[in-house]
Amino acid sequence: MHASPQAYEELITRLKKTALLSSCSAVLEWDEQTYLPPAGAEHRANQLALMAGIIHEQTTNPEIRNLLQELEENSNFAEDSLEQANIREARHEYDRATKLPRRLVEELSRVATLSHHAWVDARKANQFHDFLPWLKQMIDLKREEAAAIGYEGGQAYDALLDGYEPGTTSEMIEQAFVPLRNELVALVSEIKDSGITPDISILTRKYPIEKQREFSITAAEKIGFDFNAGRLDIAAHPFCSGFGPGDCRLTTRYDEHHFPGAFFGTLHEAGHGIYEQGLNQEDFGTPVGSFTSLGIHESQSRMWENLVGRSRAFWNHFYQPAQTQFPEALSNVKQEEFYRAINDVRPSFIRVEADEVTYNLHIMLRFELEKSLISGDLDPAALEAVWNEKFFEYFGIIPDTPANGCLQDVHWSAGLIGYFPTYALGNMYAAHFYNAAEKELGDLNSLITKGEFTPLKEWLNQNIHKRGKLFRANQLVKVVTGESLSHEPLIDQLQNKYSELYNL
Repeated sequence: MHASPQAYEELITRLKKTALLSSCSAVLEWDEQTYLPPAGAEHRANQLALMAGIIHEQTTNPEIRNLLQELEENSNFAEDSLEQANIREARHEYDRATKLPRRLVEELSRVATLSHHAWVDARKANQFHDFLPWLKQMIDLKREEAAAIGYEGGQAYDALLDGYEPGTTSEMIEQAFVPLRNELVALVSEIKDSGITPDISILTRKYPIEKQREFSITAAEKIGFDFNAGRLDIAAHPFCSGFGPGDCRLTTRYDEHHFPGAFFGTLHEAGHGIYEQGLNQEDFGTPVGSFTSLGIHESQSRMWENLVGRSRAFWNHFYQPAQTQFPEALSNVKQEEFYRAINDVRPSFIRVEADEVTYNLHIMLRFELEKSLISGDLDPAALEAVWNEKFFEYFGIIPDTPANGCLQDVHWSAGLIGYFPTYALGNMYAAHFYNAAEKELGDLNSLITKGEFTPLKEWLNQNIHKRGKLFRANQLVKVVTGESLSHEPLIDQLQNKYSELYNL
């Protein structure tokens, strides 16, 4: 006996309907972080909580269980087919969702909205204790979520991590992070001992904000982000929201006296946006029309930001336009001086502005702390002190303010616990993908120097974006590159680049 074709069609119809509701909620969330008046926060929290409850009700409809059961027991779809991938991932999402009571889903949404606004205010005021009550509330809710979902072994954190990187556990993350950390610490030490110190004051000259915006948009458009199907706005913490076909929103933040923040932040978010715009639009709302995992998503943003955007080849193409755009800051600066400044390696406070060598250490710090928050080993009230202590262990410096320390990231206020490891995974995935693209396309530096970004973008579209969730992340790496995930390609790229810059 075979499942009826109608069963699969009905499943897809229901998934797409729920995705449309989720995209409506995402628009409200984007507006909350960009244009919502401060006094509207509580009303928006109630709106989003209601939407979360409705979406949860749709997601957990018993009819979906019946359809999945019929398809799993009786369908004759090939194991590696698009249809089978949709069924597999729909089951994963259904099983997670049905373990969560609607009350908890709505409360998580409501608290996340209010917590976000409390975080924005606390960050501006540089007062961790102003945010602490919300952090405690969010940690309690996330522990409740982890308990409801369930987990094997002793790591409640794994239940949360699985929501961002399906099939991945904290043990697997640690196995990848330990050799990566060892190699990074050694490389940072070599760079420190090199005696070479680029002049980074170049980057803190006056860069008019409107000129930054124009230049960032030009670069994002050049690498392949379609502004006919997207836009760029300002937010307290940069992010990308893909609402669906034809509508992808980027945000950034500007500092007139810090060029890299907005520029590389925009390239980063444009990388996310190119992924969203590269998904199969006709499959919107289904797993194969969605991104593989957040780690794979981060591989795209980190690739465009660092492997492309901080490369010598990129600035062979873009430096003269940069001098034209910012004559006051760059007219007397040689390209090599600028290139070395944007690739300066030294411990710094802000993750999103960190160099690509020390960046992963920022992630490992957060991974360690949020695991401890969820396990109960770390009391939220002690977070600021422990953050500063651990930061000194990792970087040898102590944050001068909470805004430069434990209040710098939006993630914990939004309940995005388990998200941070995907950034470092993304760096590792990116190195694998970039190597594979170069094997197929030839010398990417030559193409980039000429401003030819389309070959790389189209290669990513075909090999990663359009595959959606056909494969899980580790399997996708294997299919695309023929290799299993390893820290070695990333370390090789970093050592090659920085050995030349610092005469190692």
